This record gives sequence, structure tokens and C-alpha cells, in this order.
Amino acid sequence: MDCCKESSIAQAQLLQPEDRRRELSMEEESVSSPNASGEEALRRRKRSIVKAANSHTSASSEAKESLASKLQYASRSRSSAPAHRKLRESPLSSDAIFHQSHAGLFNLCIVILVAVNSRLIIENLMKYGILIRRGFWFSSKSLREWPLFMCGLSLPILAACSYMVEKMKILFRIPEWVMFALHFAISTSSILYPVYIIMRVGPALLSGIILMLFSITYWMKLVSYAHTNHDLRTLASEIHKDDMPTDIQLDYPKNITLKNLAYFMVAPTLCYQVTYPHTNKIRKGWVFRKVVKLLIFSGLMGFIIEQYTKPIIQNSQHPLKGNYLYAVERVLKLSIPNLYVWLCIFYCLFHLWLNIIAELTYFGDREFYKDWWNAKTVEEYWRSWNMPVHKWMVRHVYFPCLRKGISKEGAIFIAFIISGVLHELCIGIPCLMFRCWAFLGIMFQVPLIVLTNYLHRRFQSAMVGNMIFWFFFCIVGQPISVLLYYHDYINQSSTV
Repeated sequence: MDCCKESSIAQAQLLQPEDRRRELSMEEESVSSPNASGEEALRRRKRSIVKAANSHTSASSEAKESLASKLQYASRSRSSAPAHRKLRESPLSSDAIFHQSHAGLFNLCIVILVAVNSRLIIENLMKYGILIRRGFWFSSKSLREWPLFMCGLSLPILAACSYMVEKMKILFRIPEWVMFALHFAISTSSILYPVYIIMRVGPALLSGIILMLFSITYWMKLVSYAHTNHDLRTLASEIHKDDMPTDIQLDYPKNITLKNLAYFMVAPTLCYQVTYPHTNKIRKGWVFRKVVKLLIFSGLMGFIIEQYTKPIIQNSQHPLKGNYLYAVERVLKLSIPNLYVWLCIFYCLFHLWLNIIAELTYFGDREFYKDWWNAKTVEEYWRSWNMPVHKWMVRHVYFPCLRKGISKEGAIFIAFIISGVLHELCIGIPCLMFRCWAFLGIMFQVPLIVLTNYLHRRFQSAMVGNMIFWFFFCIVGQPISVLLYYHDYINQSSTV
């Protein structure tokens, strides 16, 4: 018991200094807390003084600025204030016209265009009424034009024949001259066969044009298929695979399959290659909107032809017969509706139809045209407005001519000859007459290219070159060839 008491007393003695230290610390905190609160109050006071000084300074600066602006306004409002202080150009001067916004003038042109065309539409309807008839687009014997439909359905047989020729080359090693003869016969048949059917049946104009466009497209695809495979065989035999350029896919003869050929024949391109860039999915809503636009603009094109172009031609003489001043007036009067029809054809074919086909076939490269409306020369227009044909011409006509030693000018001339023949087939055959207006219109582009290139270099202005291009595009060349054919076709149909 004594031992326990002594241990408890010792523990109490040991705990006393710790309690004392706690009490001292509490006393120190109580002493230091009033000092801390005083310093904090002093700091708050200083901050309030600084804030008041800053607000006073800002108020004084605002007052000074307000006073300065009032003085400046008072000085400018006086009669003695100068009205001309620096050098300036008029907004429409030659030095400043390209640095100004002309959105208001553009809107004015749109308003005038809408007003003028609305008046013409009302005047035309009051004078002629509704002139749209089914006979121009589809004749009453359209149901008996089944040979044209069957001809279009049978053209894929020629593509299968081209595939069989390529297979024969792989299996039997037939000579290249035999390959050339077989491919030439097959591709030529894709044009001669539809021409024979059209001349035999005598269909409506639209049916004949559609079939000829289809057959010419098939001809160009078959030529590209044969030419590209020949080039791949040549590369495979002459160049080692490790030395092959990276932009050429040497998969021959693995690419000779029906699936590969079938995709090329339906893809919106005229140039054959082993593979193409692809998209991931089909946008159904996007396709539906394009189809609706295609129907709307096709109807608009038919309305312009029936309501404007056809009456003007029927009530006029031939542009190359009679009074030449009267002929110029007729051509000028027909140039505007012809331009509208041409723009509708471009929008429906190159923007809507080709994009629809590209979307359905997952085709990724959709540069079917460039900004041809900004062309400064006729040459730039032909390089921009129809990219599938332009790429085909460069790939299968222009470069092969250069490799044969032909000059650039000669290669361009040959390309225009081929283009002129194709245009003549596309227009002359459905019209059942041979006037060569389309061929001459295309060949007339060659001197126009030389002339517009010279004028563009002479004036050194993109605006002048573009205005010259639009003048020739609207009045001469291909549009006037279409007008001449249309005039002859209407006159010929009226006399039958």
C-alpha cells in the first residue's frame, strides 16, 4: 500500500509541470490575440483608404475624359472646324474598289434579277399560257421505245467482254496487238450499237440524249479500263516492285475481278484505278434531300425550255439565214434562257446526280467540278467545269500524246477533236441530223483559248478576264451550238 501511494504521488508531481505549461500557453494566446486583432484592423483601414483613393482617381480620370470628349465635340461642331483632314479615295475608284464591301450592290442585283425575271414570267404566261407538253420530253410512242431501254440494259455485257479479254491475257498470254484489237472492237461497239438503235427507232429527244450520254460514258470507262491495265502490265514487266512509285498501286493481275470492274462501272468516275478513297456510311437523309433538289431543278429546266426557248425559236428564223442584225437579236434573246438551262444542267448533273451516285457507292473523291465560274480564261474554264472528263482527257489523251513526242499544243488540239466528236454524237444523233454545230462549237474553243489568254496577259486583271470568259460563255461557242441544234430540231419536228 505504501508503495502504491508513493507511485501515485510521483505521477502527480510529474504531471504538474505539463499542466502548467498548458496554462502558460493559454495565457500567451489570450495576450497575443488582442494584438493580432489590432493589426488586422489596421490593415483593413489601409485597404479602405487605398480603395477610396483609387476610386477618386478613376472618377477624376473619367471626368477628364468626359471633359476632353466634350471639348473635342465642341471644336468639331464649330463652323471653323476642318472638314478634310487626310487623303481618301472614292469607294468605287480603281484603287479602292477591291478593298470595299459591295454586298449592298450584290443584293440590288439580286432584287433586279428577281423583278425582271418575274415580269418576264408573267408576260410569257399572259402571252402563251402554259406550254409544257409531254411530247417534247417523252413522245406518245415512248412505250414502243423499248429498244432504247434494252440497249441500255445490254451495255454491261460489253464490260463483261472486256473483263474476259483481260482474263484471257492472264491465262493464255495473248499478244498485246490482239488485246488492243479486242478492246477497240468492244469499246467501239458501246457507241455504234446505241447509234444504230437511235437511228432505227427515232425516239424522243430526251430519250436519245440519255442513251447517248450513257453509251459515251461506257465507252470512256472501257477505254480507261483497257489502257490502265495495259500500263500496269508494262510497269510489272519493266520496273521492280521495290522501285515502284508510291502513288501507283501495282496489284495486277489481282485487280482483274468482276467485283472490281463492276464497282468501277457504277462509280462516278471515268478513270479506272485499283482502289478508290471510300466513305464510311450512306447518309440517307442527305440522299433524300439531293433527290428532291434534282427533281425540282429538272422541272425548272423543263419549264424554261418549254416556256421560253421553244416559243422564241418557233417565232424566229434560222440564226444563219436572213438579216444578220435580226440574227444577232435572236441570239442575244436566246442566250439568257439558254444560260439558265445550262446552269440547271450543270447543277443537276455535276452537283446533284454525281454526288448521289458517290454517296450510294461510298465514293470519297467528289471533286466533280471546281470554281469554273471564277475562270479568267476559256482554258481555265475547260480545266475546271467537268473534272471527270478533264481527268480522263489528261490521263488517256494528253499525256500519251506527249509520250509519243507530240507537242503540248498538238495534244490539246487532239483532245478538243475527241471532245468535239463526242459532243456531236451526244446532240446530233438524238436529233437525227448531222449539222456539225457541236463539233464546230468545241473546235472554236481553241482560238478562244488563245484570245482569252492574250487578253488576260494584256490587262493583268482577274476581273477583266472573268468578264471576257462570261461573255464568250453566254454568247458564243458551245451555247450557240446548242441553240442552232435546237432550232433545227424544232423546225424539223414541225415540218414532219
